[in-house]
Amino acid sequence: MAIDHVDLARLDLNLLVALDALLQECSVTRAAARIGIGQSAMSASLARLRRLFDDELLTRAPDGMRPTPRALALAEPLRGVLRGVQALVHREEQFDPATVERTFIVSLPDSLEILLGPRLVAHLRTHAPGIRLLLRSVEAVRILDELDADRVDLALGFFTRGQVHHKQRLLYRDSYVVLFNADLVGVEAPISLNDYLRFPHVLTSLRETAHGVVDDALALIGRSRELAVTTPRFLVVPSLVRAAPLIATMHARLATFFAGSLGLSVSPVPVPLDEVTVSMLWHASYDRDPAHRWLRNLLVQLSGDSPTALE
Repeated sequence: MAIDHVDLARLDLNLLVALDALLQECSVTRAAARIGIGQSAMSASLARLRRLFDDELLTRAPDGMRPTPRALALAEPLRGVLRGVQALVHREEQFDPATVERTFIVSLPDSLEILLGPRLVAHLRTHAPGIRLLLRSVEAVRILDELDADRVDLALGFFTRGQVHHKQRLLYRDSYVVLFNADLVGVEAPISLNDYLRFPHVLTSLRETAHGVVDDALALIGRSRELAVTTPRFLVVPSLVRAAPLIATMHARLATFFAGSLGLSVSPVPVPLDEVTVSMLWHASYDRDPAHRWLRNLLVQLSGDSPTALE
């Protein structure tokens, strides 16, 4: 489509900024405060926007204001347009990690927080002290909505889905190993299938279900295991295994990290399991954002491609 410069010249870009704030806040008062103008000015902008789009955009409801279907359809392309304008104005060559001031909201599981967090924070404090991190637990069922609503800048974890406007990049691949306390279970690596199934297991599940990839693999050979504990937190598992005669099947990087510090043993899993891929996920609107791209490249660098890269 050709650009109609005459028509676009009649459009006040500030109206689009106001619309974005209104859709984010669903409140004239909060939207005005968000972009630093008075409430009456924001009300006037809303009136102009309603005429421009021939739609109410926001309607009153018992709990505040709600966006109309037209407004919901506008929200995502609008943010893409504004991010594009922002990237155009803030040219890439002006980006300097040593002087940039920015907060990134990053969602990730606790396993990646302990593996990547210390090295990432140490690097930032030395090379980009103005970059701050707000770390949150990742919720797989909500993460795409969080990215779309601009409540999360970057997600790290185990992702298998996304839409066209969600970008994904591999951080590293990992395998599974068995983690156990050799003194308590009375066996040593490599652990046999019979010994593997003789002891109750600890399962880590972010989906709040007592079923995992091990159960699927065992079902294929007509076997099953006993679960003693199911937890959404990876970091508690080594302490459970250290204290009781339990078996845990964990990602190799994390298990190896804890085995060395807690005196635990690791062994190959005596049943075939597919490797796991750890990735980054972000909204396409941030794809060319220089600071965002710098952080993504840094995470790839810090992750490396082998467990030793994190030692």
